[in-house]
Amino acid sequence: MRSKNMRTLQNAGDRDKLLERLTQLRPNSQPRWGKMSAHQMICHLSDSLRAPLGEKHTSPATSLFKRAILKHLALWAPIRWPHGFKTRPEMDQDQGGTPPVEFASDLMQFRNLFQRFCTHEGEFAPHAMWGQMSKPERLRYAYLHIDHHLRQFGV
Repeated sequence: MRSKNMRTLQNAGDRDKLLERLTQLRPNSQPRWGKMSAHQMICHLSDSLRAPLGEKHTSPATSLFKRAILKHLALWAPIRWPHGFKTRPEMDQDQGGTPPVEFASDLMQFRNLFQRFCTHEGEFAPHAMWGQMSKPERLRYAYLHIDHHLRQFGV
């Protein structure tokens, strides 16, 4: 199912395009779906980079189905992710996620985490649902996750 046209954080051009879209996000940007604010979404994305870097614990919620079937579909099927998929409590800004403080500084924090994540050497911590992932899988997943939430806010 993999294609050379599938976007990933392995590609500098794909990284640059995501960061360019991020510049269009404003604190008052309204979601097309979901309940997060734009500011909460930035903190959610930061948490989603802290976890694989080993800086934030995420409670496991894995199964053979999630590791063998759902992961493959989410990463490689040529469809957009559905809306409303429940996240782990540690990634939910209304539960255990990192609370928003100040938009500009939280956005800068995300950019720093993004850079560190993209240049990370070695293995990433296991994903809460999908278990251990290869570096190409993690970089594909991170691209899709960030893209999903930027589309949520129309950027």
